[in-house]
Amino acid sequence: MARADEGMWIPMLIGKNYDQMKKQGFRLTAEDLYSINKASIKDAIVSMGGGFCTAEVVSGKGLLFTNHHCGFESISANSTPQNNILDNGFYAKSYAEEKPVAGLYVEFLVSIADVTPEVTAALKGVDDADRGEKLEKISNKLIEKATKGTGYRGAVSSFFKGNQYFLYLYNKFSDVRLVGAPPQAIGKFGGDTDNWEWPRHTGDFSIFRIYADKSGNPATYSADNVPYTPKKFLPISLKGIKNGDFAMVYGYPGSTDRYLTSNGVRLAAEQTNPIIVKLRDIRLKAWKEEMNKSVDTRLKLSSEYNKVSNYWKYFIGQTEQLKNLNIYGQKRQEEADFTKWAADKPQYANLMSDYQNLYANYEPYAIHKTYINEGLTASSFVNQALNNCFGQLALENSKRDAKEKAEIKEELKKINDDYIKTYNLAANKKIFIQLMTSWYTDIPKDQHPAFIEDVVSRVAPGDPALAFSKFADVLWQTSDLIDTTKLKEFLPRRSVDKLREDPLVPFVINLNPGAYKKNVFGTRLTDFDTRKEKLDRLYLQALLEKNQGKLMSPDANSTMRITYGNVQDYTSKEGKHFDIQTDMDGAMKKYKAGDDEFDLPASWLDAYKQKNFGQYADHGTVPIDFVTNNDITGGNSGSPVINGDGELIGLAFDSNWEAMSGEIAFNKDYKRTICVDVRYVLWCMDILGHANNLISELEIHKN
Repeated sequence: MARADEGMWIPMLIGKNYDQMKKQGFRLTAEDLYSINKASIKDAIVSMGGGFCTAEVVSGKGLLFTNHHCGFESISANSTPQNNILDNGFYAKSYAEEKPVAGLYVEFLVSIADVTPEVTAALKGVDDADRGEKLEKISNKLIEKATKGTGYRGAVSSFFKGNQYFLYLYNKFSDVRLVGAPPQAIGKFGGDTDNWEWPRHTGDFSIFRIYADKSGNPATYSADNVPYTPKKFLPISLKGIKNGDFAMVYGYPGSTDRYLTSNGVRLAAEQTNPIIVKLRDIRLKAWKEEMNKSVDTRLKLSSEYNKVSNYWKYFIGQTEQLKNLNIYGQKRQEEADFTKWAADKPQYANLMSDYQNLYANYEPYAIHKTYINEGLTASSFVNQALNNCFGQLALENSKRDAKEKAEIKEELKKINDDYIKTYNLAANKKIFIQLMTSWYTDIPKDQHPAFIEDVVSRVAPGDPALAFSKFADVLWQTSDLIDTTKLKEFLPRRSVDKLREDPLVPFVINLNPGAYKKNVFGTRLTDFDTRKEKLDRLYLQALLEKNQGKLMSPDANSTMRITYGNVQDYTSKEGKHFDIQTDMDGAMKKYKAGDDEFDLPASWLDAYKQKNFGQYADHGTVPIDFVTNNDITGGNSGSPVINGDGELIGLAFDSNWEAMSGEIAFNKDYKRTICVDVRYVLWCMDILGHANNLISELEIHKN
């Protein structure tokens, strides 16, 4: 088996990994990967919309490839029952047909600088309670100095739990247009059933384009803007893949927690993950019932449904694999080894017992906190009401300048517009009643806040389901912030005083544990977060000392990373062998006419029967997906999969079920990245979409 390297590596420091990359088949230079002096591969990679996905530039005219699920919201927002591009697919045949997407932007990384000395000097001797404020001040100072006169956005990111800091500069482009997408029967083939599973047969791609002003600079949307000319774009390989080939994923992984202690693993597996699954299940079932009633409702709710369902199944898989792979036991062994090493080091000797005491005090309240974060405040009307309350307070604050107020108004408008677009009375009300009832039933009575007890005792003592049903009736009838008809009338006259009069507002404010009349948490939640942050920082300081001289990869934090490995088959724990590649023959075996998850478009079926495979055929069929042993996580969706010559061979879009614990613990035997083969992407564009104008833009390398 080829070496599987755990690690999401910082591009600026990739030279430390270069010899190993060469051994595995990389044939370019380290400077080809990252350079601030010349165009490099980093200049062909963008973060989408603040880091929810990654995309790559594939032409000299600013064309972007990313995943279908990354473009899903843009596709569904541009779909109507009369022009349903979500179901039917869409490829722009000219620039004029490309669709602007409000609010979507991409960012190019300009440079990275190590600012650890400056930040640590500023934080020296600062109390834990003041650390966050002091960190923000020094970060802003460094950012202001670095961005002055540039137009760039700056950000200081923390690594190794606050033991290292880097300053990132980004160039933001806010005119990004939808160019193409396959029908969702291709882009989502397999649905929830195949999600997080291998083998897959999903054409998970969509196409966008970056626009700039006529000088090539970032600009807001204008009909006068022109396609952006990038510093670098990726050529595309039709050469195919084989087991053991070098594969690199270059993108923006969101978050991992690889240094989580055994206490956190046990808490996730036994308590919080099952609750997250339960709460998401409530939302998904209510939405699905309404989505099945009409195409219009399905289009309105499908984007939010996709987001929630993706990680609903993820948390099921993570819990299963944390147990199956005995991650708790592995962590305990690591901690025992650490304690032995730290025995003669007073500053580290009691770390593990300190963690144990911290979690023991917090665990009785962990489920309650999960209900608040994942259940109640995740409800769309609760979020919308909270944002209106705090946004209006900020607007009426006399210390805010005109620019800040304009930005707040724009953000509030977007929040309310998005809410209005996706609001569904029946689903929202049903979700609210079920979440409240479940909260009341699952949370220990001594943790019930007074306002919740008041609702049940006043409305229907002993029957929480009935009580919250009647409470919901009152809220929906009397609040101006829930039903969209009332909301549209209320927004122009919104003020802090009027918000205070709305019956929803005290309920929403009371969802904050600190506002409970009977503060059942005390300071447990804030104390837990503060103390854990300090212990984590000390633990990583100790690990860096313990492993001095060895390469250590920092957790993902939505900054650009490189992961490298190989195209690689695998055998499951149960002894089942999985090949590296799937193809159209395999998709036909799964095909079910009329099925929500496994139907295929008539054009796809016709092309398959006629063997109309064009230049994308391999052994008498068209490849669809393949697997590598790269280390990725959420945020990497849409990232380019690049071969040893720097050519695009696929787009990363998923991980496999056997290694769903990967966010917490990387498993070298089972961890796989599932990628859509670029040959299938081009086949869909060319043979099914007749997008010759787009194909002609690409630099395609054949055998």
